[in-house]
Amino acid sequence: MKSDAISTNGHAENGVVTPGHWDLARVVADLRSARTRSRQGCIDKGDREMPSREALHGIMEGFFGVLYPDQFGRPDLTEEGIDYFVGHRLDETLRALNIQIQRELQFSCNAEEDHTVKHATKALHVTQEFAAKLPQIAALLESDVRAGYTGDPAAKSIDEVRFCYPGVTAITHHRIAHELYSMGFTLLARIIAELAHSATGIDIHPGAQIGASFFIDHGTGVVIGETAVIGERVRLYQTVTLGAKSFPAREDGELVKGRPRHPIVEDDVVIYAGATILGRVTIGRGSTIGGNVWITRDIAPGSRIAQAQARVEAFSDGAGI
Repeated sequence: MKSDAISTNGHAENGVVTPGHWDLARVVADLRSARTRSRQGCIDKGDREMPSREALHGIMEGFFGVLYPDQFGRPDLTEEGIDYFVGHRLDETLRALNIQIQRELQFSCNAEEDHTVKHATKALHVTQEFAAKLPQIAALLESDVRAGYTGDPAAKSIDEVRFCYPGVTAITHHRIAHELYSMGFTLLARIIAELAHSATGIDIHPGAQIGASFFIDHGTGVVIGETAVIGERVRLYQTVTLGAKSFPAREDGELVKGRPRHPIVEDDVVIYAGATILGRVTIGRGSTIGGNVWITRDIAPGSRIAQAQARVEAFSDGAGI
């Protein structure tokens, strides 16, 4: 009769398996060795907590309620009550953001340093400064939403664009992340950007500079690099890449950081699906870039760039394959 028990060699005994069967001590020791190697050359953070991805997700939900209360606020909001809701939600959200700002300040220090009081004071000032910028962010986002509505014949209402469009979700995250990035909170900014990336498939580095009335239609697969500069009234379609052509390195092999290496896209440019634009090149004002083109040089203002004419061949019995 076959037993369903497992012996110490990996077979069950009455269906019960104890942790010892996994050789946990050896696996944990090997993981510790790998972890130690990965920490070499890094600043010792001690027991300090990193900013929380989960908390930042909640913070972004809070900002969506503040910026778009009709779509992401309470379902029973009235004209009389909307300002009270926005004020309450904003206070909650800024308090939560303040904690995450403190975490990044603390996490960026060496383990020997303890500037808790100083960091709390600085975090308060940073949060106040960020709050003062929210009306400007809201105005930019309103221009983005209206660009989406006017630029998409399928859009039936402004509410639909605010509530449903992945491009609006991505640019809302970006406008907030970019302000934090500009204030020196690059870790918070990057986490917020990655939340949008995970939700929409749109990858915008928080360092990218993007002008008003920006619209990404469909959006999946769009990539915009750290040093990209985008003007006003620019429209992108899915799978567009504004990337770097090369990555210069120092003698020790480490990449040079912060050098401008992504495209400049001037005002009133349209870039269609699948276009790839690499390097510090300029796409001139009013240009239209067709789908699936590959660009590594400057494009003059008013240009129309498209693929060469496709070659058409008849395929018979596998010929040409």
